[in-house]
Amino acid sequence: MLSEPPARVLEQRLSPERLGRYRTAVGGDLRQAIALYEWNATISATFWSTLGHLEVLIRNAMHQQLTAWSTASYAQPRWYLDPGRVFSDQTRREIAKARGRATLNGRRPETIGHVVAELSFGFWRYLLISSYDRSLWPHLRHAWPSRQLRRDVYDPLAQLHDLRNRIAHHEPIYERPLKELHAATLDVAGWTCPDTAAWIRSRCAVLDVLARRPATIPRPR
Repeated sequence: MLSEPPARVLEQRLSPERLGRYRTAVGGDLRQAIALYEWNATISATFWSTLGHLEVLIRNAMHQQLTAWSTASYAQPRWYLDPGRVFSDQTRREIAKARGRATLNGRRPETIGHVVAELSFGFWRYLLISSYDRSLWPHLRHAWPSRQLRRDVYDPLAQLHDLRNRIAHHEPIYERPLKELHAATLDVAGWTCPDTAAWIRSRCAVLDVLARRPATIPRPR
């Protein structure tokens, strides 16, 4: 059996700066800080999987609605070409980057599926901002039949996008209201497709990891 490295070695390798926030959270004890760091990594990895399922579900639902709108209005299924000139400059730049990645900068043919897959969670979130209230929301709202207001969808997606970014950058999430964010994930999935939401729920271990939260780890306020 391999022995664990001494706590001081881990502190140096992970960096005192990175562990500093964890040490503060547990009153300065280094071993408890490392335990908190480990648990934070476990809950992050678990949440990452569930958020990934949600991201794919959301982008495909929004893509379907945008395709229907663009095809009906402009006879152009490639909505990301912006035939109606409704996208902001930033949105167009993000699309251009996605098209470049999807085609390996012109070295392979472009397909709609590759372009859509290259658009980030943040891209889809920002298609739901208030400046698109009149242009995109009347079409995108059909992705969530039970939701009438744009903010009903935007607000939880914004929180989940922020959580995803923290996880992607290996930042602490232990102080976040993870139980509520887990519920928001399943809510948004359920609004989009109840069957897929049930599948995501059956494979999500977030609540199991939360139940194993060490007693020394502070809970969200």
